[in-house]
Amino acid sequence: MANRLTQITTRTGDDGTTGLADGRRVPKHHLRIHALGEVDELNSHLGVLLAEPLPQPVRALLVTIQHQLFNLGGELSMPGMSLLKDEAVADLDAAIEAYNAELPRLAEFILPAGARSAALAHVCRTVARRAERAVVDLAAHEEVNAAPRLYLNRLSDLLFVLARVLNRANLDGRGGDDVYWRSERLKRDQTT
Repeated sequence: MANRLTQITTRTGDDGTTGLADGRRVPKHHLRIHALGEVDELNSHLGVLLAEPLPQPVRALLVTIQHQLFNLGGELSMPGMSLLKDEAVADLDAAIEAYNAELPRLAEFILPAGARSAALAHVCRTVARRAERAVVDLAAHEEVNAAPRLYLNRLSDLLFVLARVLNRANLDGRGGDDVYWRSERLKRDQTT
């Protein structure tokens, strides 16, 4: 594997194509490359989130997720290959359940705000949704295993929950609670 990464500039993509892991060359605007790029961007945003002060269990979970996203990207780059296991999706489900159990029920929508780490988790959540849409689009045109779509769907849910957790962790002194949307309905309910 290390020998594959010794030459970064190959010039093979100068013609507007890129290589898949199965040796095929496809245009850089191909749906598969688009989905791969979205997953790569998500992983990069998670790297930015990991640069923030985080509770150690959240940090460990996010590092594991980064590795799983590499598996997911590898699967997308090798049509027909299955690298992302069902257990990875089950692990996200378990994390969502565990972290959400510690949070108060939501009475209203929340804004993607609060502590810097929470806001970054919200950015990751929205990028995960975009990556999921790209994988769904790809799957409408080519065979794609279900695990990548399921994983990205659950991951965006988990990132929403983790944003709420990070606001409560208040590690940067700016969090403390969710930032609630000031909806007209909520204003009416509070005055009656």
